[in-house]
Order: sequence, then C-alpha cells, then structure tokens
Amino acid sequence: MNTEKLFEMQAALDRHIESKHEVTKKNLVERKILALLVEVGELANETRCFKFWSVKGSSAAETILEEYVDGIHFILSLGIEGCFQGTVPAWHPEDSSSPDLTVQFLAVYETITAYRIEQTPNTYYKICAEYFKLGQLLGFTAKDVETAYFEKNKVNYQRQKQGY
Repeated sequence: MNTEKLFEMQAALDRHIESKHEVTKKNLVERKILALLVEVGELANETRCFKFWSVKGSSAAETILEEYVDGIHFILSLGIEGCFQGTVPAWHPEDSSSPDLTVQFLAVYETITAYRIEQTPNTYYKICAEYFKLGQLLGFTAKDVETAYFEKNKVNYQRQKQGY
C-alpha cells in the first residue's frame, strides 16, 4: 500500500474540507478521534460480528470495505495532524492465530482511546497496526484498501461539492 500517496490525498482533502468549513485554525483532533470511533462502530455494525442474538448475516463485502476505508480516512487525517506520516507499519498478512473479529474491534477501540490520552508516534503506530490487522481479518488486501480509498476520496470531494 502506498501510504505516502494516501497521506498526500488525505492532506489535500483535509485542506479542502477545513477551508470550506472555515475551521483551518481550529484543533480538530478530538473531533477526528470521535469520528474514527464512530466509523469503527459503523464498520462493526456492518460485520455484525458481535450480534450473537441475530441470525442475519453481515453486509456485502463491498459495503464492509467502504466502511473500513472511512476509518482509513480518519486515521490518515490524525497522522497528518500529529506529523506521524513516517510511523505507519507495513501491511503484512497475519497468521492464523489472529483473534476473532469482536476481539480485534475491541483492540482497535483501545488503541484509539490510548491515542487520545497520549498522542505519540508509538500510539499512532498501534492504531495503524491494529486497524490493518482488522482489515486483514475482514479479508482485505492492501491493494483492496488502496483502490477503495481512491474511490471513496473521489466520493468525499463530490459530497463536499453537493453541500454534504
């Protein structure tokens, strides 16, 4: 995954949104952290991995990937805010001892919460690592995520043009 390209695209999108909404001089880290937590919740809801009381299956893989990429947007944005672009782990396939999805979602939440308390390169790296691991558990490749990010980035610009 070409994270350098993704960071460039995200920085441009962030500048566009922040300028349009006149928030260029505001600290948006807390809002972006909350937005990321919400996106992770929306992703979990689409997988339905925690819904032991329901027999309904998960959403389509395309829907889950789109929700996953929404989280990538906010993770990149937080990395830009903290100047942590150089602290992103590589995307490596995990071994079969990975936890189940529910456990991995909780790990992602924990790292985001830790980052809110201590915004360091190490805590940012952990968000990326746990979120990438989640993506792998969902069956995505780095190429899947990169391609979906490019598509969603276009959608996000279009939404801004339409007054989203």
